[in-house]
Amino acid sequence: MSFIQDLADALARDVIESQDELQNDRFYEQVGRVLMEASPTLNEAFMTSIRIRLAEKRGRGFLDRAIKAKRAGEKAPDAPKDLSAH
Repeated sequence: MSFIQDLADALARDVIESQDELQNDRFYEQVGRVLMEASPTLNEAFMTSIRIRLAEKRGRGFLDRAIKAKRAGEKAPDAPKDLSAH
């Protein structure tokens, strides 16, 4: 990663970890606005890291629920509908 990506990803990781304590699951948006004022380039890298980390967190949660359901002999959770299929 580049220096900017490293900084942005470290900040994204810390912001996501802090959101529960702050009781604000959209706090990253405020941080993004602060970054946009100072550096649109850093803001873009930060928001990319946020999206990737939140998507991974969601995917991991789905995996965990599917495994838990399988082990309990229950129906696996449904994945979101594929909106790209016609």
